[in-house]
Amino acid sequence: MNNRHLNIDDTLYRYLVEHGVREHPAQAALREATSAHPYALMQIGPDQGALLALLVQLIGAKHTIEIGVFTGYSALTVALALPDDGRVLACDVSEAFTAVGRPHWQAAGVAQKIDLRLAPALQTLDAELAAGRAGHYDFAFIDADKTGYDGYYERCLQLLRPGGLIAIDNVLWSGLVAQPADDADTRALQALNTKLKADQRIDLVMLTVGDGLTLARKR
Repeated sequence: MNNRHLNIDDTLYRYLVEHGVREHPAQAALREATSAHPYALMQIGPDQGALLALLVQLIGAKHTIEIGVFTGYSALTVALALPDDGRVLACDVSEAFTAVGRPHWQAAGVAQKIDLRLAPALQTLDAELAAGRAGHYDFAFIDADKTGYDGYYERCLQLLRPGGLIAIDNVLWSGLVAQPADDADTRALQALNTKLKADQRIDLVMLTVGDGLTLARKR
């Protein structure tokens, strides 16, 4: 097995961001605002954001879902990539975290594209299904509590159209998924990774982007 890969230190990562990522000023400002946050590591990197934006554009997405908003960088990134009539259904439970991002959504001129629902994500997703929106969405990004991932995945799979794409973050979990698990989060991710590999409803690839990113295309 060829397992050669780059050792990306801080210098090389800065080069990657400087030469391979285009950010709106509001994105850069939100990253800076989040950098001092006690949970700043929960924010995706600009390279991962750029990948999500490009994927949204490649599939011509208009209706998207985000589960786990934190301070709103990924929601902002996807909203910027959407057409004027595009929308992000953004699911989170924290008023304090999401409040950090809202001024930056406004500054970027995309606040009207982001429908923030402060409620348990399963409640929001089940309400969308009950409202007849199965097959309505084009793209979903899952980046929330790990023990909830399987439930989020199943709802998103119903809500997406055929050919729609689900992106799932943290699937490598700092390498812990490849070791014997002694905590609920790692076990949940291991179980989901195993399930997705065998799931014939999707096409998939697991990437070494950020903390591991799985892309699952609904068949």
